[in-house]
Amino acid sequence: MKKHLSAFGTNKTDFEGVLGKLEKDIMEVLWGKGESSGREVFESLKFSRDIAITTVLTVIERLVKKSLVKKTRGESTYIYTPASSRKEFTKNVSRDVFKMVMRMSSSDAVASFVDIVANTDPKELKRLSRLVDAKKKELARCAA
Repeated sequence: MKKHLSAFGTNKTDFEGVLGKLEKDIMEVLWGKGESSGREVFESLKFSRDIAITTVLTVIERLVKKSLVKKTRGESTYIYTPASSRKEFTKNVSRDVFKMVMRMSSSDAVASFVDIVANTDPKELKRLSRLVDAKKKELARCAA
C-alpha cells in the first residue's frame, strides 16, 4: 500500500488531528458537563495529567478565541460552555475538511470518500446511496 501524507492527523483518535490533546480533553470535559468554571475543568483533568491550572485557563481562553467555547460571567468566576455539541462539532469539522478537499479535486475526493465508507462500514454505503437519491430529488424539485 502506498504511503500518504497525514496532514490532518488521521492516524490519531477522535479530534486529535483537529484539536491539540489538551484542547480535546478540555472540550470532552465541557461536552460532558455542559458548563464549568476553569477550576472545575482543571479539577477534572488534574488526575489524568500533570498540569497547572494556569495552563488549563490559557487553553480554555484559546478555545474561546477560536469560538469553540463560550465564556460568561458567573457570580464570582467565568463559566465556560461548549459553543456546539460534540455531534455538531464533528459535523462542522467533517464538512469543512471535505469542502477543502473537494476544492483540490472533487472527483478524486468523492471516489476516496466512497472507498473509505465502503471499507469502514459497508452498511453506511447504502445510507449514502439513499442520501444521494434524496438530494437528487430535492434538487430536481427546486429546479422545477
